[in-house]
Amino acid sequence: MTDLVTMAQSSWPEPMAPATLAAYLLLSGAMFAIGLVGFLTRRNLIVMFLCTELMFQAAGIALVAFSRFHLNHTGQTFVIFVLTVAAAEAALALALVVLLFRQKDSLSASVWREMKG
Repeated sequence: MTDLVTMAQSSWPEPMAPATLAAYLLLSGAMFAIGLVGFLTRRNLIVMFLCTELMFQAAGIALVAFSRFHLNHTGQTFVIFVLTVAAAEAALALALVVLLFRQKDSLSASVWREMKG
């Protein structure tokens, strides 16, 4: 029992090493870059949507890494809100993609470049 008390009073969890933080940020940056390049180069609406989600997840990894590095929960709490917004965005985007596909039978963004209202 005294071991649990000592562990609770120690500096557990130990701070994250700067090299570990750099690795998480490198991963996050690579994921964000892949998502950005995919979004800008692809013309399929579903692929563009998935690339946007990849960028959201990369930002979430960076927020959690910084939160863990500074030993607080602010970044992790913010990630919950980002995931909530991403879920709402996913529902709306997929509904819009289905609606657009029913009208033109294509998921190419170039078909929808000239929308007439």
